Amino acid sequence: MATTTTPQADPTPKEPAPAAALHTGTSDLRALIARNLRTSGIYVAFVAIVALFAVLTDGVSLSPGNITNIVLQYSYILVLAIGMVLVIIAGHIDLSVGSVVALTGAVSAVLVIQQGFPWWVGVVAALAVGIAVGAWHGFWVAYVGIPAFIVTLAGMLLFRGMTLQVLDNISLSPFPQEYGRVASGFLNGLLGGYGYDAFTLLIGAVAVAGYAVSGFRTRVARIKYEQPVESFPLFVGRVVLVGAVVMYFAWQLAHARGLPIVLIILAVLVIAYGIISKRTVFGRQIYAIGGNLAAAQLSGVKVKVVNFWIFVNMGFLAAVAGIIYSSRSNGAQPAAGNMFELDAIAAAFIGGAAVTGGVGTVVGAMVGGLIMAVMSNGMQLMGVEQQIQSIVKGLVLLLAVAFDVYNKRRAGASR
Repeated sequence: MATTTTPQADPTPKEPAPAAALHTGTSDLRALIARNLRTSGIYVAFVAIVALFAVLTDGVSLSPGNITNIVLQYSYILVLAIGMVLVIIAGHIDLSVGSVVALTGAVSAVLVIQQGFPWWVGVVAALAVGIAVGAWHGFWVAYVGIPAFIVTLAGMLLFRGMTLQVLDNISLSPFPQEYGRVASGFLNGLLGGYGYDAFTLLIGAVAVAGYAVSGFRTRVARIKYEQPVESFPLFVGRVVLVGAVVMYFAWQLAHARGLPIVLIILAVLVIAYGIISKRTVFGRQIYAIGGNLAAAQLSGVKVKVVNFWIFVNMGFLAAVAGIIYSSRSNGAQPAAGNMFELDAIAAAFIGGAAVTGGVGTVVGAMVGGLIMAVMSNGMQLMGVEQQIQSIVKGLVLLLAVAFDVYNKRRAGASR
């Protein structure tokens, strides 16, 4: 008589993911850094550059007033870098964003300063122009099939000419006070404080808490899918280190003029696009197109549609940058936005985007942009001549791309 056996329950059930997250991972710091060399190297470089200029400027670069100035002066480049990194991940490039910044600022200035419309009409009109420009580029790239380099190079010339036409080759200023607050306004005193702004510190604490929770959830997900993670003490150390940096930054802002409104705008954009790029279908499709176009097409990705919306999004963010820049400069000039595209491209590549596409993050682009900002600000404080600043920036960009190429060759040789 045949006997049947019933499957036995596993006597050692798997540990729940949240509990496993406390006990799983490696403490081999060198292995972790080697595995994430491209990403971790950027953060190490950023800390080193900040420390270097703090020493060279006798601490002036880390003063509350100077940190506030860095946020105000380079916020529009960081906004452009968010859109540019998505364009580069998809395997394209956009050379027109500086001209679009100028055009959107010019349209806003003509409506608000010259024709007397309310300040918010200028903002809406600038956004509409940016989106229309993005749709123009997206049509030629996605549906006609012209390479983005050529389309946006033409756009750089076209929209610079349109800026001159709109402004009639003259500068317009000043904007109303409400418009100027977009880039130069502060939130201060909402929760009081003795010699500091408590609201700014609260926002910093919330940001640290959000980073810790997001990091823990990511860690749990990686363990669930049996992916390597650092040990829990190293994870805690990383959160504490990042938290200390953020709270120091918030403390300096709180002792200056409070929380810049433009920093709130930038934070919302970083969070929103971080989620879009990593946790939405559209974001995954961008990475798929840049990583392997043929495979993306075979897997059903609507490449033309995605490429079109990538450029629409770039136009939208260029308009946001144009509003911030015109607000900061309190007017519109024919030469506004000159070379902004190179700063945005440099921020994306320094922040870890790959030349061939398929690799990059929004946060990495922010770090790359901050590296450029800290370098520029530090050299200005030291009185370094403009031509030397350009040479240094060019070398940093070249080294960042060379580092990316080296990593790819090393990874290919190890297979």
